[in-house]
Amino acid sequence: MIKNLSSLLLIYTGGTIGMKVDPADGALKPFDFSQILSEVPEILKFACKIDVHSYNPLIDSSDVETGLWVSLVELIKENYDKYDGFVILHGTDTMAYTASAVSFMLENLSKAVVFTGSQLPIGVPRTDGRENLISAIEIASAHDENGHSIVPEVSIFFAGTLVRANRATKINAEEFSAFRSYNYPPLATAGVKIRYNHPAIHSVYDWGYGLEVSTKLDTRVSILKIHPAITESVARNVLLAEGCRAVIIETYGSGNAPSKGWFISLVQEAIAKGKIIVNKTQCLGGSVDMNIYEGGRLLLASGVVSAGDTTTEATLAKLFYLMGLYEDNDMVTKAMAKSLRGELS
Repeated sequence: MIKNLSSLLLIYTGGTIGMKVDPADGALKPFDFSQILSEVPEILKFACKIDVHSYNPLIDSSDVETGLWVSLVELIKENYDKYDGFVILHGTDTMAYTASAVSFMLENLSKAVVFTGSQLPIGVPRTDGRENLISAIEIASAHDENGHSIVPEVSIFFAGTLVRANRATKINAEEFSAFRSYNYPPLATAGVKIRYNHPAIHSVYDWGYGLEVSTKLDTRVSILKIHPAITESVARNVLLAEGCRAVIIETYGSGNAPSKGWFISLVQEAIAKGKIIVNKTQCLGGSVDMNIYEGGRLLLASGVVSAGDTTTEATLAKLFYLMGLYEDNDMVTKAMAKSLRGELS
């Protein structure tokens, strides 16, 4: 007999979605998320049991650190056999970072983990939080005729669109369409019906594998954004910083950086000192190709690693994850060139 998906764990970490107007002073304040049914009674119409786990204290997304990521994957691991899917409510500012990291830290995932949130609190009349939450729950509970999750990966649902978590970037601070995936198509769109883009969704090759989590992260990563008139001292302070194992260089276009001798020398010196240097384009869409222009070729010849079309958020999370797994930088750089969770085309 096929088991229907019947239970979800709703995890509230913090963020705008959990705010409500206090009638006493009119201020927006967090409400008891265990009372979510009073705010969104439509949840009762789902044919599944929904339990709520709320963090205490709640976490402002601007204050998110790796401790939350570890806590989330351990919570999912602990409850993996109890629930058929997971919905995580998170502040929008760092949602793409957290969701990307969780996608790497959960290994052999075969259930839906859907991140969502809102631009307006769920307790105000024009909130986008109600629709985001309802659709996220429907997607997380969706299953096929074999009882398998339709979207067995980590994703972000926002404003009618479901995207792969490690392909998402926050693009707008004011509009409801806060996130976009530039280099990979949506996994689903929600209109009158939820339409799944099955060819784009991660395939599980063996549903019998158990979930494993990886919680050792090495965060010794810096980001250097190239800009016109960047000075040698600024570049040096980032590329050669003590206590830094890897540097993401955000370059122009298809991976171009200054071809000046001092800049290339700094990159080469950093690599010679055992640092991993990753080339990530500043462009939201497109990919790094260091074979096109001289600046890129010089970086490639120096030993710089391409991030391909991976987002900055996913590149950072992937480095944290891989450096936690491997002390050998060669192992890290080889793995950076592979698509581990669909983050790289």
